[in-house]
Amino acid sequence: MGTQQNLVKIERNERFFKNSLWVAATAVCLVLVGVFVTLFGQSFLSLTTFGSSFLVTGVWDPVREVFGAWSFLVGTLLTSVLALLISLPFSFALAICLGHYVKEGFVASVLNSTIDLLAGIPSVIYGFWGLFVLVPLVRQFELWIGVTSSGVGIFTASLVLAVMIIPYSATMSREVIGLVPDDLKEAALSLGATPYEVVKTVVIPYSKSGIFAGVLMSFGRAISETMAVTMLIGNVNKTPLSIFRPANTLASVIANEFAETSAPLHLSSLIELALVLFFVTALFSLAGRFIIKKWVVPV
Repeated sequence: MGTQQNLVKIERNERFFKNSLWVAATAVCLVLVGVFVTLFGQSFLSLTTFGSSFLVTGVWDPVREVFGAWSFLVGTLLTSVLALLISLPFSFALAICLGHYVKEGFVASVLNSTIDLLAGIPSVIYGFWGLFVLVPLVRQFELWIGVTSSGVGIFTASLVLAVMIIPYSATMSREVIGLVPDDLKEAALSLGATPYEVVKTVVIPYSKSGIFAGVLMSFGRAISETMAVTMLIGNVNKTPLSIFRPANTLASVIANEFAETSAPLHLSSLIELALVLFFVTALFSLAGRFIIKKWVVPV
């Protein structure tokens, strides 16, 4: 009798656990749908006024009520891609060092703590650091190479973004590299492979899906960053012709103008920018998952 009661209790607990999982999963989906419906509804005026031309128009003029997202799309992609390219060598070096060479010990503890601290620093602090440290250095660099010297712009914002996204890709890549079986590495060493060849032919191919996922996560972080970019990109509503020019991103223009507007069309256009950012982030996320599943798989 007691055994039967225990079985009934276990079955009831399992049913409750499964139902709780379904409720949690459904709630996440509902939140995502709710965000989309809210953005779509609030941007409906802009959608009906400008249509598809909103995406390819580079003019943003609140006075004449002419709005287009093209300049901000270009600024967002340039800033994010440049930041990703700058951060990749440092992220890979840290991941390989901590995941393969220095897994334990004082040095590993210091580096891991530093990476975690970098990930937790608020973006506004990065922005202040960029204003007081990077902007003067970038201004001197621009004078040296002979371009217009302002100190702020896409290049400066990308440098700060690169520092901000290094912890994300480095941490995930480190964890995946640390999961590479020791048997595989020892087998390669026993066959005469050098430590470099072990990393190149065993560690990286085995963990490339996790490394790519870390890169994708850091790229998504760069696309959606607001405060630090707003403080350093120059906030000019024009299509950038150079990485040293001031510009705006989708997130920075929303942060700059959302609290200052009262015109319905202007407000609706800003919310449509948020809707565009929503789709851009979702598009890169889905593309990355597709690439991981189809081409980037462990050996």
